[in-house]
Amino acid sequence: MAEERDFSLEGGCTCGAVRYRMTSKPLIVHCCHCRWCQRETGTAFALNAVIEADRVCVLVGAPEIVHTPSKSGKGQKIARCPSCHIALWSNYAAAGDAVRFVRVGTLDEPDRLPPDIHIFTSSKQPWVVLPTVTPAVEEFYDLKDYWPETSLARRRALRAAVPGPGAD
Repeated sequence: MAEERDFSLEGGCTCGAVRYRMTSKPLIVHCCHCRWCQRETGTAFALNAVIEADRVCVLVGAPEIVHTPSKSGKGQKIARCPSCHIALWSNYAAAGDAVRFVRVGTLDEPDRLPPDIHIFTSSKQPWVVLPTVTPAVEEFYDLKDYWPETSLARRRALRAAVPGPGAD
């Protein structure tokens, strides 16, 4: 656990009005190839570091929360810079406000967080070639099959502390 808490990464929007710090390693890093993420990002996939909200500290400014539709119909909240409108992270309805999906591309050192898994590859762009060393699934997956035990333990602790959306 100490190793996780010794981890630190900073990021922010394009104009610098909003800066944040991740204070631990993420639970997992998803590279999502679903059509919804393609539309939302305007590119082939979204790369999100999934992390507890209390491990993302805003250092400068305040993101604007924009409520947007989602494929599930439950919507999502996207934290955007109020000046340049860059998306910094999302909160999806199933995970509630307790978990953030940080856009890896907004980190100062995005190369430190390569994807742990490619998801929804059934709708990936045909010209995207996935590396054979990274797990890939056609849709979503069972967390216990892909998350490290330390991440599963953190998730259990989070769910015990914050019951509600996404509870089993």
